[in-house]
Amino acid sequence: MRRVIRALVAAFLVVACLAAPAQAAPASTTFRNPLNAGPDPFLTWYQGNYYLSTTQGDAIRIWKAPSLNQLLAAPANTVWRDSDGSRNQQVWAPEFYFLDGHWYVYYTADDGVDANHRIYVVESDGTDPLGPYHFKAKLQPANLDVWAIDPTILQLGGRLYLGFSSKHSGNNSLYIAPMSNPYTLSGNGVYLPASGCTSDTVREAPEFVHSGGKTWMVYSTCDTGKPDYQLWEKSLNDGLDPLVAGNWVQHSGAVFSRNDSTGVYGPGHHAFFTSPDGAEQWIVYAAKNTSAYTYDGRTTRAQRIGFNADGSPDFGSPLAAGATQNLPAGDPGSQQGWINDDGRTSGDGAIAYAGDGWLSGGGCGVQCFWSDDHWNGTAGATATYSFTGTQIALLSVRDTNYGYAALSIDGGPETTIDLYSSIRMGEQVNYVSPRLAAGSHTLRVRVTGDKDGASSGTLVEIDRAEIYG
Repeated sequence: MRRVIRALVAAFLVVACLAAPAQAAPASTTFRNPLNAGPDPFLTWYQGNYYLSTTQGDAIRIWKAPSLNQLLAAPANTVWRDSDGSRNQQVWAPEFYFLDGHWYVYYTADDGVDANHRIYVVESDGTDPLGPYHFKAKLQPANLDVWAIDPTILQLGGRLYLGFSSKHSGNNSLYIAPMSNPYTLSGNGVYLPASGCTSDTVREAPEFVHSGGKTWMVYSTCDTGKPDYQLWEKSLNDGLDPLVAGNWVQHSGAVFSRNDSTGVYGPGHHAFFTSPDGAEQWIVYAAKNTSAYTYDGRTTRAQRIGFNADGSPDFGSPLAAGATQNLPAGDPGSQQGWINDDGRTSGDGAIAYAGDGWLSGGGCGVQCFWSDDHWNGTAGATATYSFTGTQIALLSVRDTNYGYAALSIDGGPETTIDLYSSIRMGEQVNYVSPRLAAGSHTLRVRVTGDKDGASSGTLVEIDRAEIYG
């Protein structure tokens, strides 16, 4: 009888194990930059999701994801495209705020002539950050019918203020103006003198954060295309009027600037956001991976900040693109990982090379993930990623002698990407796959041997793959 009982128990346990659902792999609690291939970011957490906007030029787009480590692969949502020819081009730096029961997106645009940039706001019909939206107003102080960009909102003492950059003595300068509601200015723009980069007079992209009994206005200085684009700050003691320029105290020196050791140049045009649990303060900003004077290659990155004893933000130094960071507190995480070109991986992914001509090395340093890469210019050579998930993204260097690569998912039709760049730039977002059915997949990268007419070679580089569950 005992043998029979043991046999029955054993059989029950086998059946129970077979019937038990497979345990999902634990969600990743880390992320890597960049979060988006665009510059001039604004990011907020709202009702279980992050919402991110960057400069897109022709329209306002917002990305939505439940975890910071999903934003790069998230689909773009076009929330506003204007039909008015006076304000539907060079659409820059949108920021969005939930005020009085609606979302308001503040942005700058023109008719194709930069000097005609002005600030506008659209209003959501409901409470969804993705809209729909309708045009609400032009925000132009009576004393400033001139070029204006980089709108942002300061909420202080129960009142609203518009911060922005406009012209003063011909230079890009900082201004603030009072608002009677989210779409109406109620007074003139007040010029706020500001120190900064000594090589030029650009002062732009003001953002506000409160700490230590003060409001800190952190702004960008230097030309955006320069590697020395950087952040400086002024502060306003609680209880003082922000419309009195003399109430703002200037602080000397850059507080966030280039970090040659990590290959990060021109960090600026930032915004602040709070972690989902409200406990941490973060900065989202644009930076590039080249010291050349160029407006290209600026991507969106994020990292946690702290605060000094006087309440001022402590930004630390810009981290390398690809540096693994912990997610913001309260971020639920998601199935996400990476595959390096040398086969190292955070999960069960793999990479296999076929064909003649593959070379590898660690000479690319901070421009590459894990400081190494593979490359080949021989037509027909392939690199095949094997992964389990729903999406894959490829990041690598682009350079002056790089050519076309043909990509195919699971042996399907090929998509061609161009890896040429007039300036060498590291860890660029080259491809994000469409969303796939959950499961095992392959992505084959084929060297075509073809190139852009401006390129001096046909090399294809293999570096980092980001995998999404």
